[in-house]
Amino acid sequence: MGLLEQKRHFSVNLLDWYMVNRRDLPWRRHNNPYFTWVSEIMLQQTRVDTVIPYFNRFIGNFPTVQALAEAPEEEVLKNWEGLGYYSRARNLQAAARQVMELHGGEMPQDKQAVFALKGVGPYTAGAILSIAFNQPQPAVDGNVMRVLSRYFLIDEDIMKGSTRVLMEELAGELIPEGRARDFNQALMELGALVCTPKAPHCLTCPVMEQCSGRIAGRELTLPVKTKAKPPRPEQRLVAIVEGRGAHRGRVLVRQRPATGLLARMWELPHVLAAPAAAGKAAGPMADEPAMALLAGSLWAEGFAARPEALATHAEHVFSHIVWSLQVYKCTEQDQSNELPLIAAEARAAYDAQAAAKESTASAESRPSAAQVSEPGITDAANISGSLDEQGEPLSAFAASNLADDVLTGKGDGLTYRWIGPEDMDKMAFPNIFLKLISSYFAGAYSQVND
Repeated sequence: MGLLEQKRHFSVNLLDWYMVNRRDLPWRRHNNPYFTWVSEIMLQQTRVDTVIPYFNRFIGNFPTVQALAEAPEEEVLKNWEGLGYYSRARNLQAAARQVMELHGGEMPQDKQAVFALKGVGPYTAGAILSIAFNQPQPAVDGNVMRVLSRYFLIDEDIMKGSTRVLMEELAGELIPEGRARDFNQALMELGALVCTPKAPHCLTCPVMEQCSGRIAGRELTLPVKTKAKPPRPEQRLVAIVEGRGAHRGRVLVRQRPATGLLARMWELPHVLAAPAAAGKAAGPMADEPAMALLAGSLWAEGFAARPEALATHAEHVFSHIVWSLQVYKCTEQDQSNELPLIAAEARAAYDAQAAAKESTASAESRPSAAQVSEPGITDAANISGSLDEQGEPLSAFAASNLADDVLTGKGDGLTYRWIGPEDMDKMAFPNIFLKLISSYFAGAYSQVND
């Protein structure tokens, strides 16, 4: 059988299989370009079963491009919370505003116009144009490249740009006239359900008879893919700071910078532990120096808090970093006579860490020793005579924020806030911090100091 017949066999049999076996997915029930767009952004590096409830909730809250464009970013991020890759949500909203401003709220049907939308790459553009508008555009992602590599026995590294171009040309040639919508979804479905990465179900594959990879016994070695660089391990120390006095029943959180990793999301305060030696993974830090360093990092931002004990260990995996978290239960310090001791401990630990980071050219900048020492003396003097409603002396932070639980950090300039359980439904947190804070309010760490 020649190549042309092999291509025809693939297209015909794949479509026949799909029309019988396609899954009933919420974004497939309507040829709505906006629904297709949202689903494709959500499905990037995320399983279908995970996406379905997020998609339903997101569309329920933002049913149109206009609704998404006009929504507060905090609300959009809250609806995305738990999906990860939060830049996708921000890009989606930014692109919705582009559609409103440039296209009158209607998804454009021109390839260049779709590709110009923020966060839309070649795959997403092809998916939108083919699924929503039935245009004969290829939509090539990792699943599709795996299927084509196996069926046509392609040994090119799929991590190379030239291979992607080859795959896009091949996929475009396979689309039957007038069937782009069904064909591209069929190709995606085959990769997701049958031609899976580690254990392909060849015996139930609709195109197995002409699969060159299977015939050659290469189905488990294809596609060829260069291994990605392993993510960089980082050991981080996290503070769950319990409020006292005016902040009783609340914990301290901070908002990340406006750009970069997890931009503008809320988190528990944390600090990078001592960097690992070259070529070695970061290991857990001993509790005593870890707690001193954590107290120092809080002190540098204007907070007096004493770490009491290790609450738990946790891990958060990004594409390029793995955070190994040592989480400490801490107590806000309300008694003015405790501040000088904390200041001394904090300055020693923090100065040592700052020096170590400078010597290893760490990317994270830290306040100078002068900045670290400033909050102690000044704040200890100022809180004298300030009492909460129970008659307890207030911390420096509480005394200066009686009317508002929001403060700007003295060293990092980030926004800090004291929150209670009622705030969890309004603020967007990365999944790991959502779990830690929710566990705290549920009493998971109540026995730590007993």
